[in-house]
Amino acid sequence: MTFAWPLLLLALLVVPAVVAYAVWQDRRRARYAVAFTNLDVLAGVVAERRSWLRWVPLALFALALAAAATALARPRADTWVPDENATVVLLVDTSGSMRAKDVEPTRLDAAASAIRAFLDRLPPQFRAGLVEFSSVSEVLAEPTSDRQAVRDAVGYLSPDAGTAIGDGLDVATRLITSTLSRDGVRANADGKLPAAIVLLSDGSQNRGVLTPIEAAQKSRSAGIRVYTVALGTPKGVVRFGFGAYGETIAVPPDPPTMRAIARTTGGKSFTAKSAERLEAVYKQLGSSIGRRRETRDIGSWFLGAAALLVVAALAAGRALGPRLGV
Repeated sequence: MTFAWPLLLLALLVVPAVVAYAVWQDRRRARYAVAFTNLDVLAGVVAERRSWLRWVPLALFALALAAAATALARPRADTWVPDENATVVLLVDTSGSMRAKDVEPTRLDAAASAIRAFLDRLPPQFRAGLVEFSSVSEVLAEPTSDRQAVRDAVGYLSPDAGTAIGDGLDVATRLITSTLSRDGVRANADGKLPAAIVLLSDGSQNRGVLTPIEAAQKSRSAGIRVYTVALGTPKGVVRFGFGAYGETIAVPPDPPTMRAIARTTGGKSFTAKSAERLEAVYKQLGSSIGRRRETRDIGSWFLGAAALLVVAALAAGRALGPRLGV
């Protein structure tokens, strides 16, 4: 937290001054307790004065003064706010290894379910698009606020051939930049576009022209963060062919490459070894992507707190104050 007028924090000195005055007044009144001739009444008053509860109203009032004095200094805080022009492209690996059943029912089925959960959490004003990649890449849904259109496109995801992560990431990056450029959306003050790519892949690159890091560098230059999800377990396998002509191939995920992509672009990386974990990751991303940090004046928060504390102090004073006319 920072302050626009930090020198006004000197107003906080009022708080200890008021507390000191109240304590002095309390001790001053205590000197006149000998005026009571009824010892039973005197004992009751002294016991009441010694109770710590009698200081609650003063404590609340002191906190109210502190909050009001802090408000004078115009406190500011960095908060996360939704970006009204945010665009998210879901980039999904549809290579043949997505047939693996180590993530039930299959990796691709789990991914499709998680994407739907992501769309449910994504703020309605955001636009979402869908790109699939295997040996080649294809845009299944251009960025749109029509959630049903993207949901329908998810139904076209199907396992295909190899894995060209770099080329797929490049297609997603160019899709975002062309869409935002057409709509006149510019980068923020930090050079970042109000956009992100969520990349899900279950294996290592074995096709394509661009390497994953080369594509990630292009995304970074465009001001786009990439959030990555490595799907699957080290024991994942797929079987091709039938009978004696069949072949079982190990298809472990590649978390190091996913982490490298996210680190290069300023995004975050996740791993998912089950359908439940994958859905949880996508739900988390749907709630957090498309937000930016903004410095806001929060002086009104402190003024509101001060008002509530004053009311609480008055209420406590009525409830805990002395019941004798002394």
